[in-house]
Amino acid sequence: MITNKEIARIFDEIADILEVKEGDKFKIRAYRKAARTIESLTQDLSDFSSVTELKKLPSIGDALAKKIHEIITSGKLEYYEELRTSVPEGVLELLSIPNVGPKTVSKLYNECNVTDIESLELAAKNHRLQHLFGMGRKTEERILKGIEQYRRHKERIPLGKAYFQAKNIVKSLENLDAVERIAFAGSIRRMRETIGDIDILVASENPSRVMSAFKALDGITEIIASGDTKSSVIMDDTQVDLRVVRDDSFGSALQYFTGSQLHNIKLRELALKQGLKLNEYGVFKGDQPVAGKREEEVYEALGLPFIPPELREDQGEIEAAIEGELPDLIELNRIKGDLHIHSRWSDGKNSIEEVVDKARSLGYEYVAICDHSPAIGITRGVNEEKLLDEIIEIERINEDLSDFKVLTGIEVDIRSDNTLDLPDKILEKLDIVLAAVHTKFSQSKDAMTRRIISAIKNPHVDIIAHPTGRLIGKRDPYDLDIEAVLDAARDTRTILEINANPRRLDLKDIHARYAKEKGVKVAISTDAHDISQMELMPFGVATARRGWLEPEDVLNTRSLDELMRNLK
Repeated sequence: MITNKEIARIFDEIADILEVKEGDKFKIRAYRKAARTIESLTQDLSDFSSVTELKKLPSIGDALAKKIHEIITSGKLEYYEELRTSVPEGVLELLSIPNVGPKTVSKLYNECNVTDIESLELAAKNHRLQHLFGMGRKTEERILKGIEQYRRHKERIPLGKAYFQAKNIVKSLENLDAVERIAFAGSIRRMRETIGDIDILVASENPSRVMSAFKALDGITEIIASGDTKSSVIMDDTQVDLRVVRDDSFGSALQYFTGSQLHNIKLRELALKQGLKLNEYGVFKGDQPVAGKREEEVYEALGLPFIPPELREDQGEIEAAIEGELPDLIELNRIKGDLHIHSRWSDGKNSIEEVVDKARSLGYEYVAICDHSPAIGITRGVNEEKLLDEIIEIERINEDLSDFKVLTGIEVDIRSDNTLDLPDKILEKLDIVLAAVHTKFSQSKDAMTRRIISAIKNPHVDIIAHPTGRLIGKRDPYDLDIEAVLDAARDTRTILEINANPRRLDLKDIHARYAKEKGVKVAISTDAHDISQMELMPFGVATARRGWLEPEDVLNTRSLDELMRNLK
């Protein structure tokens, strides 16, 4: 059975080919938008029985619905197969090279007979690109460096790595006298789970001073490009782009370099309808600037409320803004406790007292100690006897706490035979029970779905931890009917976790949004095995924001009394 991911890939590739062939831009955009819609679906497209049903999906018109139906009924798309034969296979890979866009690829292919990366590299080394309009020696040098970079880094970078790297760069530059304002932008600011490169934006009247300081930073192994207002370097195997603008354009530049391509296209179209022009330098009425210094001004000039960065993916946020229906997104300061922490009683590095001290330093009111059950031998899980001792220890600690509560809990394993690793008679003694899958990930979709739903139906299981089991870039999620899981969670008042560890971010953003639509609550927790990992909560909150979640959608925004009333 062909998957949603594969259908989205086909539509993206159709758009790529049409761009290279300089096809109709509205048609190209329609395929891109349809691909994003398909990616965000939680229901398999194969479940849709007719073209009429498919047309009810956002951004799917009659022509695209017919193409999807053809794919799911025949396993292929004749239009796509014919289109693929119109350009050599290697041409599309050229789009993956940094700073090589569709227009450049079209020119290389049509005017210089470049058909793959190898022929492009040869043409650039032999200086055969300089005769093409708009290209020169520097272009050839950039392309060769881009090819080298592409070969080094074919995979996107995990958010956890890129985010802290970007923060360190900002910290290194923000105290320069020449820097008036500084921020990172791009997919890091949107808090996507993976990123392509790091974008840093600076407001300054002395860009040369900023550029000199940037290129002198520790960790730079290569300078790809160096200009008056933009430089690109390789730092710790990651491309970092720095742009410098005037302070009166900083807000519009921050908006421009943060929003996704489709979000920005729709904003520009909205501006044009109002007789305005929008670009990275500002919002203009004719030649007169009307906004640009602050990011909020850009949206205000278009008659919109401020759209938070995490939402700028063209997933209905502009329409919601127009209608005054943007969500009041959850913020980090609304989190009152962490409900998934491991201690030395299993495989954690810290004592419960150390966990408490860290939680209180973060401003929390409670924390749940949820050590592993015995099924995973490598984690020194707690058996029934050991768990009873741990409960006594937590009760002792709570006796000395007047303004904080440690909840007794467990992360109990869901076995492959659909049973839990500990009996109900011990689970019922706990304040909170998390259940999770840690073994036999290759079960069939039906088997894995039944396995998780069996835990959801247990009257003592409050939360399903990291529900799809993915490790970003290392392990795909298990095959799971997420819609059936969400339905079961709604019917049993079971909470689903957003695991804040940036290796997981599980539930992912689109599933979190679907949980909200279904009326399923989530808990944002860190799954910390070291108290330093308790500081990863912002990644979970960002994922919840990308899923349009508000404080009332999240269990651990509640006071302790409210929290306990919402558990089974």
